[in-house]
Amino acid sequence: MHPDIRTRRVYDPPEPSDGTRVLADRVWPRGLTKEAAALDVWCKEAAPSTELRRWYGHAPERRAEFARRYEAELAEPERRQALDRLRELAREGRLTLLTATKDLDLSHVGVLAEALRDGGTGGKPRSRR
Repeated sequence: MHPDIRTRRVYDPPEPSDGTRVLADRVWPRGLTKEAAALDVWCKEAAPSTELRRWYGHAPERRAEFARRYEAELAEPERRQALDRLRELAREGRLTLLTATKDLDLSHVGVLAEALRDGGTGGKPRSRR
């Protein structure tokens, strides 16, 4: 059975159905207080590197290459530890990955959620076509 993982914007009001709320961004969201975010965990280590995030810029034409590069980053030891932590949280119940990104379809949290569901990034990124 796949873990129950969903993705949402951190600016959206928390819902009781969110389960464990995890911010998966490297940078704290602008204008948001810790109280309003209602986070359980801030997992910066699971976010894309600053270099990759800047290169990507949420450009739709770079999405597939971004996903490939991000999966490669997720296979790095520090990031794998973060993934293991998130997988453990997901085993305990619903996990909601949060991001400040405006367009969830272009956000890294979809790639992260897929890696957590699939048990992916075991060292070799999956190809995306």
